[in-house]
Amino acid sequence: MPTTKTLREGSALKRAAILQAARELFLTDGFDRSSVDAIAARAEVSKRTVYDYFGDKQTLLQAVVDAIGQSLITTIRRTLDETLVELPEDAEDGGLQDALVAFCLRIATDMLGSAEYATLQRLVRAESGHLPHQGYNTMADTPDEAIAERFAALGEAGILDVPDPRLAADQFIALTFGVALDRLGSANAAEDSRVRTLIVEGVRTFLRAYRSR
Repeated sequence: MPTTKTLREGSALKRAAILQAARELFLTDGFDRSSVDAIAARAEVSKRTVYDYFGDKQTLLQAVVDAIGQSLITTIRRTLDETLVELPEDAEDGGLQDALVAFCLRIATDMLGSAEYATLQRLVRAESGHLPHQGYNTMADTPDEAIAERFAALGEAGILDVPDPRLAADQFIALTFGVALDRLGSANAAEDSRVRTLIVEGVRTFLRAYRSR
């Protein structure tokens, strides 16, 4: 098992180097062909250091997936803070729709269209047999929960009527990103102009159900 010792700042840098080296090798060579020796050499640390920090190669793979997931979750929360906190005075009119569309388009390009997201999807698909369970993904519920928290706040402000914020978040995602992914195979609005149309219509449908009357 990985060590539980407190890491110094220098050790944190080594940990980051190991994660980056492992990520690169898992992507290029695959989990089975990526040796701990090769990971250590690329990270410029000893093999013992890799084992001290992560315990075994399977735990290291999980740590790589978790690190990417946390980076994407940070993007989601930052985008929520930048688009759905200080709504304009006309939030109960067109301003709310504009804010929700802006959030979706930012997520579609900054997260779903990012190299980080593509890397996460690729690792989860290719190495599922080496992860704790089928379809393991540290992001599984967090985006829905983060959006649900923001919808609950909008409900308290009287802007949305959301008796069940988590259900509202699930339906919002299905109507926007979900439709784009199902129909187009991608939600990257920067590369496909059709994504914006689908997102706008999805937001309008969501607001017809959840806008505060």
